[in-house]
Amino acid sequence: MRTGIATVCLSGTLKEKMQACAIAGFDGIEIFEQDLVTSPLSPEDVRKMAADLGFTLDLYQPFRDFDSVPEDLLAANLRRADAKFRLMSRLGMDTMLVCSNVATATIDDDGLRARQLAALAELAGDHGVRVAYEALAWGKYVNDYEHAHRLVEMVDHPNLGTCLDSFHILSRDWDTAPIEDINAEKIFFVQVADAPKLSMDVLSWSRHYRVFPGEGQFELAKFMGHVVRAGYTGPVSLEVFNDVFRQSDVERTAVDAMRSLIWLEEQSAKWLEANAANGAAGTVAGGPPAPARRRYPMELTTLPQVAEPAGFNFAEVKAADTAALETVLGQLGFEFNGRHRTKDVQLWTMGHARVIINEQAPSGSAAPGAAAPAIAALGFDVDSPVIASARAQQLKAPAVPRKSQANEEVFQGFAAPDSTEIFLCQGSPDGTAAWINEFGEPRWFGEGLEVPSGGRSAVIDHVNLAQPWQHFDEAVLFYTSALALEPQPYAEVASPSGLVRSQVMQTSDRAVRLVLNLAPLLQQDGTRHKTYQEHIAFAVDDLVATARSARERGLNFLQIPANYYEDLDARFGLDPAFLATLQELNLLYDRDGDGEFLHFYTATVGSVFFEMVERRGSYDGYGAPNAPVRHAVQYDHLHQLTSSTHSTTH
Repeated sequence: MRTGIATVCLSGTLKEKMQACAIAGFDGIEIFEQDLVTSPLSPEDVRKMAADLGFTLDLYQPFRDFDSVPEDLLAANLRRADAKFRLMSRLGMDTMLVCSNVATATIDDDGLRARQLAALAELAGDHGVRVAYEALAWGKYVNDYEHAHRLVEMVDHPNLGTCLDSFHILSRDWDTAPIEDINAEKIFFVQVADAPKLSMDVLSWSRHYRVFPGEGQFELAKFMGHVVRAGYTGPVSLEVFNDVFRQSDVERTAVDAMRSLIWLEEQSAKWLEANAANGAAGTVAGGPPAPARRRYPMELTTLPQVAEPAGFNFAEVKAADTAALETVLGQLGFEFNGRHRTKDVQLWTMGHARVIINEQAPSGSAAPGAAAPAIAALGFDVDSPVIASARAQQLKAPAVPRKSQANEEVFQGFAAPDSTEIFLCQGSPDGTAAWINEFGEPRWFGEGLEVPSGGRSAVIDHVNLAQPWQHFDEAVLFYTSALALEPQPYAEVASPSGLVRSQVMQTSDRAVRLVLNLAPLLQQDGTRHKTYQEHIAFAVDDLVATARSARERGLNFLQIPANYYEDLDARFGLDPAFLATLQELNLLYDRDGDGEFLHFYTATVGSVFFEMVERRGSYDGYGAPNAPVRHAVQYDHLHQLTSSTHSTTH
């Protein structure tokens, strides 16, 4: 599949955009007119630069407001088109996108439109240019791709074809099956974009909220499956209008864009295979099914296939000063299992829940305590780490190898969009980890604490990661494509500093639950502070007993207001003794038709805190009704710390 991207998708100058597209590996690009008009590069410079970078210039766009106009305006439009065709000759480009008219259309007559498009096609032919006519979803008279194609057929000119844009088709819920009936020679160009399902006018939706494939909710694999069945062999190009992408690092966005096309190509191949027996163009109803692996003119490449992760192998927290982390884990009931024999890391376990404390301060940390504790890495159990890693690397995930010595497990690793390191580990049926043997004799680090005996059974239930605003959509695609996690419908949770968008990514059996949060930023004293922390949640069989033991060891719980428990009683009518226990231990509670959920939080250390949970019955959520309480308490605590620091420094 030939890959392409419109320059409008990216931030920066035309030169910067072209360089980024080359780094990401695109086969070609679309030149958006405004990018050329505002560039100091001449058309000849752009043409040479594209050749030097190794990609083609596939489409010049957009040419607007041409059809359905009076004769005097048509003459002006043809003069304008002639100038653009001459410009395209200097660029070495042969295809121009013409959008159905929105602003100047006054005559609703298909015969007139066909004659005007014929005049444009004839002029384009004089310049050796093709015209790809596209139905805008908000076009005044033409807003349906089938209508646009009927006009192309009426004209019947070799230099006039159609452009199929997934957004304009799927945003209007048009049926995509008729694409297969279009003569492939008349499909001059295909553009793809994804989008979340939103209730708003389609123009605003298109101009601000498109995303790359895999980051929204459109059925793009189905759309592409019909395009492939039609016999199309040209570029599949991204056209994404998105305010965030236009403000983000250009190279990083280009790589994310390429990842989305690699993912879409694979998903389209899967769709074709799954639907091979029902719907190939020309198949007679009741006749023999289509071949299981029918070949199409457009070859679709697939990636190494991997199963979803079987579970969390470990979570890693990094800090220059680890004393506070050691104390909290010990108070929760984790056992210290020693230091690694060659690395400055510690291992703490409770059952199958494993936490690595990394004492290697990040580069640039000038002194102990300069790097506050933060989640640094996650390990996942997979069937084949090498194959899973190869897949991730083909999806443009940057590798993060770790040094290892003889008889040490070699972790396959890569970096997530928020810089969290992801390591793929060889899973075992009993949930153990072979690399534990690399840690030496246990030595207790918790000051004034006793080593827990008979540690409780626990597993990592979920991990909650805060995402930078500019990389949230990228993260969703990353975990979907590289780790085979399924995104769930996102939710928004109220916090004192704004709404927190929460996106759950999980495996089908819920063995891995990853919660991505797009958190608001708080403005204080002219500085923007990240107000959302990250956490690791551990599931235990008896949360009340766990909480009592932790309290005896001196754990600093997140203090829950009394008002919460009054509201809890009003909502659920809990047994008074049970409600008193919850309030005594700062436990939170939720219930649905399938079960109950109990949980508590520790105070925050650096940017990390821990959560202990107990799932009763088939409860599958995360205590969402309790999230505003946690946010409010943490916000208040952060505000007090900030105010204290501010007064001390002044």
